[in-house]
This record gives sequence, C-alpha cells and structure tokens, in this order.
Amino acid sequence: MNLTFEQLTERLRQADSLGGAPHALWPAPPPATAAAPAPGEAAPSQPTAEPCFQICDYASRGYHLEATVAPDQVTATAELLDRNGFAIDVITGVDWIAAGQMEVVYDYFHPVLTARAVVRTRIPRDNPQIASISGIFPGANWHERETHDFFGIHFIGHPDLSPLLLPEDATYHPLRKDFSA
Repeated sequence: MNLTFEQLTERLRQADSLGGAPHALWPAPPPATAAAPAPGEAAPSQPTAEPCFQICDYASRGYHLEATVAPDQVTATAELLDRNGFAIDVITGVDWIAAGQMEVVYDYFHPVLTARAVVRTRIPRDNPQIASISGIFPGANWHERETHDFFGIHFIGHPDLSPLLLPEDATYHPLRKDFSA
C-alpha cells in the first residue's frame, strides 16, 4: 500500500488519537511485496514523481514506512516527517558504482508511535550533491559530515562540512567502492 504525504499525515493523526499503535494502522504488506535488491544488484533508479510511503513489514525490513524520493524532495519529506513527530536517526550513503550513482539513506524514528521510516534518494556519482536537512533536524549535522567524509557527498547549505573523522588534509573518501589505500 502506497501513502501520499497527506495520507501519511492522516494515519499519524489517527495513531495519535489511538494512543500510538502503529501496527494496527500499518498492517504487514501482502506476501507479494518485493524485497530489497540484493548486494550488487541495481535498485530502481527512477523515484516516483510524488513521494509516496510504502508500508513495510517491520519484522522483515526493520522499519514501518519507506519512500524513494527525487533529490529535490528530500527537504519537503524531512519537513513532513518533522511536522509529524519524527526525528532523524541516521544518514548514510551507498555507492552504486556500476550505476554511476550514490544513494543517500535517511533513517527516521517516531518516539511516541515507535515507528521507523526510511527515505532514499539517488544522486549522480560524478557530482554527488544534495540539500542539507541540518536546518530541519539539527541532529543531522554530524551524520551529514560523516557521510561527506566517507562518501564525498556534498550537503548543500550545511553550516560546516569540515572533516569529522578523517584528517583535515584528506582528499579521499574511504567508503567509495573505487577507494584503494
């Protein structure tokens, strides 16, 4: 089942009125739900035009909702989740070297509903740039810096992308698949 922003908001409001029972509102998907791509296998590269949240089986996927969004929808998606009580948990990258893309993965959680959501987007590997969400979620600051260190993804609008874990003079990104020591 896909949910638009408006439908997600309504579901969250319903869950709030029921005292926060996400499993009752987000039933497990039918068995025919496609699994995540295997390592080395290309995932869909074209996100939907309007971001939709897919309901997931938490027991098998580790989250309740997932969305693949266009890079220009990352900020709007973060704002929607923030307005509805979600917080950022982790931001990381995935290097799809064969596809010439980098994937940015945002993991969110809702502390009251005990719900988890993941948002993914793809950007070109040769110019990996995406808008920062650190203005929406201040806790994203260090996650974006770490992702910049390890994958070379530039977060536009970030207040300080100085190295967090790598040496100041590092010109490499050790989690890119073409990195060699």
